[in-house]
Amino acid sequence: MTTATRNQVLSLYMRVFRIARGWQSTLPQDTESERRYIVQEAQTLFRQNQQLTDQESIKKCIEECEARIEIGLHYMNPYPRPIYLPIMGLATQKGRKLKAQQRVRKQAKPVYLQSHDEYS
Repeated sequence: MTTATRNQVLSLYMRVFRIARGWQSTLPQDTESERRYIVQEAQTLFRQNQQLTDQESIKKCIEECEARIEIGLHYMNPYPRPIYLPIMGLATQKGRKLKAQQRVRKQAKPVYLQSHDEYS
């Protein structure tokens, strides 16, 4: 990881904690639980991706973090937006059932959910 990339990642990490510290929920009784969720999610995802060395995958994680920050601030909701694609709901051609559906689901996954596994 280059120094510039490291600084960018650390800056994003600190930005997430600043957002969590000042977070105000639309429902006042949910503010504390949403703050804890933001901190916990940031710690989990940053630690999960801590061992990445490939510049392309680091760039994708940075884009995901920025997208989640902007979406969360815009909608005032810290939780990731759902994907409206049923698990096995795509029509397939004969012979290519599961692989084609998996490929389409992977391509349809938005950038802000790349770190989440498919069944969480």
